[in-house]
Amino acid sequence: MKIYTRTGDDGTTGLLFGGRVRKDDPLPSAYGDVDEAQATIGVVRAHNGNHHLDQMLIALQRDLWVLMAELATAPENRDKLEGGTSLVTPEMVTHLEGLIDEVSARFEAPTEFVVPGQTVLSAHLDVARTVVRRAERSVLAACADGSSVGPYLNRLSDLLWTLARAEEGESLPTRTVSSTE
Repeated sequence: MKIYTRTGDDGTTGLLFGGRVRKDDPLPSAYGDVDEAQATIGVVRAHNGNHHLDQMLIALQRDLWVLMAELATAPENRDKLEGGTSLVTPEMVTHLEGLIDEVSARFEAPTEFVVPGQTVLSAHLDVARTVVRRAERSVLAACADGSSVGPYLNRLSDLLWTLARAEEGESLPTRTVSSTE
């Protein structure tokens, strides 16, 4: 099997369950941003040495495939989606809330803005968080009413922030950074 098909040379891309749209359509724009978020979580994994965190990150990457499947489906084919496989469920969002609570219980969260970059891993977690936030903004134009994609991404960015702060141990508050003037 060849990796190139040439079917996208005309500026269109195929959707799950059929149909084609322009590559700059809100659907491929949204699932492309989610794909980038998934790749940044892969960068976090590459810098991580903690087995428990690695397993959590792999599960998050799997969830992002579900998001991309939902986003890559034309509205007329949404009835073909399956919860947890190709459709984001409210339970997936609730699961993230449980993870946030679990991680938050391990440390005292900062009460003010922090300067990212205390460790390599926390810096990568913060980059992943910002990419997820961008994906969250771009899915607004692509999600069907009642979709759990937006809430999932919102909780995922919260989880990544929480993981970054937990990894840092002690965050650097912005008020402690002096001006170079």
